Amino acid sequence: MKAEHILLRLVVISLLACSAFSVARAQSTRKGNVGGYEFGPIVRSYLDYLRVQQDVVDDRVSRREVDRRYYLHNSNRIRALRQMAVQIARASENDYLPELEAVSQGELDQLFDAPLLKPSALKAGDLLEYKFRFLGTVVSGGEKFYLFARLDPYEQAELRKKAEAKGQTSTQTDGHTAAPQPAANAAGTRPRRVNIP
Repeated sequence: MKAEHILLRLVVISLLACSAFSVARAQSTRKGNVGGYEFGPIVRSYLDYLRVQQDVVDDRVSRREVDRRYYLHNSNRIRALRQMAVQIARASENDYLPELEAVSQGELDQLFDAPLLKPSALKAGDLLEYKFRFLGTVVSGGEKFYLFARLDPYEQAELRKKAEAKGQTSTQTDGHTAAPQPAANAAGTRPRRVNIP
């Protein structure tokens, strides 16, 4: 009888402990997921991609494949891209990100044909060579990066048509700015195509 009483207590205590543990786990999981669901799957996968890129850079520097200057520059670039991606996603409240490019002043020739544009003349929203939209600058780790969104082919074609219809090819003499930013894209979203069956 005494053994049965002890066994019964042990079972009740075990059940209470299990239920308390499951309630605590459910609450902590719910709290943890709130931040994880701030963005949709596309934005989250882009942020994961940037995390993987940082891991690759970390791995390469740990194996001494790259020097410290390269490591710092690319780590700063990844942080700048992450900052701009989060800023765009929060501002647009849309699960879409354009293809982002972050370059320092010395790397502008990688994106643009000669003559090189003057970064001080750029304003957020400027369209360049019908290929890029200037988003702004981000200072990361003391390094200044110029961030651009690559326009998709549909946007490029639409902008070229508008420019031809107006009889203009550029609004500035340096040839980099193509046209003023359309009002439909002010929130950082691209126009959606409609397929009619």
